Amino acid sequence: MIDKTNLDAKFNLITEYWTPKIIAESNEQLVKLAKLKGEFIWHDHEEEDELFFIVKGKLLLRFEDRDVHLKENELFVVPAGIKHLPIAEEECWVMLIEPKSTTHTGSVKSERTIEIDQQEWI
Repeated sequence: MIDKTNLDAKFNLITEYWTPKIIAESNEQLVKLAKLKGEFIWHDHEEEDELFFIVKGKLLLRFEDRDVHLKENELFVVPAGIKHLPIAEEECWVMLIEPKSTTHTGSVKSERTIEIDQQEWI
């Protein structure tokens, strides 16, 4: 039997920024939580869409042709293959829903990349 999940309790376990933690799986999709602060890196996901749901705070998604400002209780789906740059001026709590195959920084490899097999369950 699976238990319910309390998002506040799970977010309280996260101590690092830009390090998604897996909290659930459904139909080959992973549900991840992350705390964001500052600027990430430009990247895309060639084969997968990426869903951002803002739980707390604000997030700017910068694209080559426009900016999208997200606040609490808003979501946005970045289509596959679209370069984007997430920026959080202040701490932001985000839920990500994406296929199990989605890599953290897409095809871009950097010191911030967390490989799929390194992403932890909490």
